Amino acid sequence: MVAVKENDAEMVRQAEDMFRSFMQNHQIPERSGDGPAALSWHWLKDAPSGHDFVGSYGRVFDAIVLARPGDEWQSPSMITLESALFESGRPVLIAPPSSPKSLATNILVAWNCSTEQARTMADAMPLLRQAGRITICTVEGATVAGPSGEQMARALKMNGIACETMTIKPGKRAAGEVLLAKADELGCDLIIKGAYTQSRLRQMIFGGTTRYVLANAKLPVLMAH
Repeated sequence: MVAVKENDAEMVRQAEDMFRSFMQNHQIPERSGDGPAALSWHWLKDAPSGHDFVGSYGRVFDAIVLARPGDEWQSPSMITLESALFESGRPVLIAPPSSPKSLATNILVAWNCSTEQARTMADAMPLLRQAGRITICTVEGATVAGPSGEQMARALKMNGIACETMTIKPGKRAAGEVLLAKADELGCDLIIKGAYTQSRLRQMIFGGTTRYVLANAKLPVLMAH
């Protein structure tokens, strides 16, 4: 037990050293006090262990940023990501393995007509207002009952946000594969997608669009539930 605790403490030290080094190399100052909002960083010490903390503490932030779940020790687990999605009430930005050169200049909206997607769109409005290009993409057979992509596009245009729409026949490909391929083809630097329209249990057993995107996305993905 002592060896396990020592190993955990060493992993925390390594993570903090990496984080501090990154911020210093990019000349981002450490936050001091409660002054006006500005680009800065802060390392929270004495954070309790466990996955639930991310979901609860994340409620006081505009968004949560997590790496894509993976097998590496520094990657968050799927449980941590799902805690953020289901417990925080905030959008979650999933970062890809390699740092993108840009963010939210060319956006793919993975429209499936769902409540989860509608919530994610609302959270993403500041990014949508700044984007240079927005494509609302619907995959046939991967939707629920609800407004079409064209109706969502009309709602965005009423808010002064220009966008285009498309509907894709998936053929034998999974919906997640279709969305990632289209995002790559269009040169997108962000996908906006509602998380877990199907239940988590069903996606764990049979797979699903959310699971596929989380496992394979090579660009940032903004999700909410």
